[in-house]
Amino acid sequence: MRSTVTKFTDLGLSKPLLKAVSDKGYDTPSPIQAQAIPAVISGRDVMAAAQTGTGKTAGFTLPLLERLSQGGTVPSRVQSNNVRALILTPTRELAAQVSESIETYGKYLKLHSTVVFGGVKINPQMMRLRQGVDVLVATPGRLLDLYNQNAVKFSQLEVLILDEADRMLDMGFIRDIKKIIAVLPKQRQNLLFSATFSADIRALAKGLVHQPLEISVNPENSTAEKVTQWLTPVDKKRKSAVLTHLIKDNGWRQVLVFTKTKHGANKLTRYLEEEGLTAAAIHGNKSQGARTKALAAFKEGRVQILVATDIAARGIDIDLLPNVVNFDLPNVPEDYVHRIGRTARAGNTGQAVSLVCADELNLLWDIEHVIQQHIERKVIETFQPVNALGESRPMRPLKAKKVKKPKKVTEIKTPKKDHKDGQRSVTKTKAKRVRRAHSSADK
Repeated sequence: MRSTVTKFTDLGLSKPLLKAVSDKGYDTPSPIQAQAIPAVISGRDVMAAAQTGTGKTAGFTLPLLERLSQGGTVPSRVQSNNVRALILTPTRELAAQVSESIETYGKYLKLHSTVVFGGVKINPQMMRLRQGVDVLVATPGRLLDLYNQNAVKFSQLEVLILDEADRMLDMGFIRDIKKIIAVLPKQRQNLLFSATFSADIRALAKGLVHQPLEISVNPENSTAEKVTQWLTPVDKKRKSAVLTHLIKDNGWRQVLVFTKTKHGANKLTRYLEEEGLTAAAIHGNKSQGARTKALAAFKEGRVQILVATDIAARGIDIDLLPNVVNFDLPNVPEDYVHRIGRTARAGNTGQAVSLVCADELNLLWDIEHVIQQHIERKVIETFQPVNALGESRPMRPLKAKKVKKPKKVTEIKTPKKDHKDGQRSVTKTKAKRVRRAHSSADK
């Protein structure tokens, strides 16, 4: 479905919201915004497939604020500890990003919002919730903690939004999400946003959205059209030197670099700083304060290079980011698509460069298969690798994924003691394994 809407003024948004949009310098909605905003305002459930950089966050925050504010004329009537709209996100960074969007577009409205996530003290979050909020942005683990302490209630909830639902499933949040949905009012509007409509996402949507408008603005596993992709073969030990050469030789002012491990991110950051470059690392071992500070410094241009792991980079939203570098190729080929989607956003162009050593050939094959194209190779003469990178494989078409059958849950019997030596029985060991498998991935 191709929309004929060309201006935000045609979407049914009130003057306070249009003024906030204008302050940001926008007048033309992206395709997902043009389709989602009128549908959400009308009260419909929406299921949207959209990758990062498509404007999806504003696609749900703008109409959500319109619905809650009733055109910006009525002050909110939310009760203590209650919330009127709940937005669930997989990571702290994305939660902070969505919360920032709510504040930016809602600055002329009489609404209250807050954000809660793990990794920081819970008491200040509980204090803010006591006053009641119109919009709560949360990660699943911390939200359940607050609910179990009676710090948040859902009797006034009107709208539920799942953002980056595919990533939440990947990170093991499905049980937490189901627990949360079970305590919400049955009468509510539901919005689900995901990079793709996988079989798992459709299974989740089946019990969540009702007669939804389906929106798809990206073919599955597509890479941004305006991203120039290329790789350079390099020996593993010389990757840091090659990256430094590329940054200095090309005068790159803003570079997002992906590493596979937290240790690798720290080590690379120290190397770049020793080479006279400004760099900062963000990953799971960094405190939330340090991660927020590093991201702010990168956005403002005070830090030239941000070195990140995949999980920590979720939620990084920078319109003019020109360069993404894969220092290490990801183990999961679909993560390559998410990584390079950090550049060429909001209609801009960008480039994604991968430093690939001989050990990563299999990972390269998997990535090229998923994106259905061979990545251009450029050899840097002064860094010719000793260990040659093998050739790419001939392109094979993607196969449709089979729908997984749900696993059969077996009853766990009460553990018994072994009479001979008092050791725990096998049943107890199995019970522990099941509990471990079902434990939450992150708070």
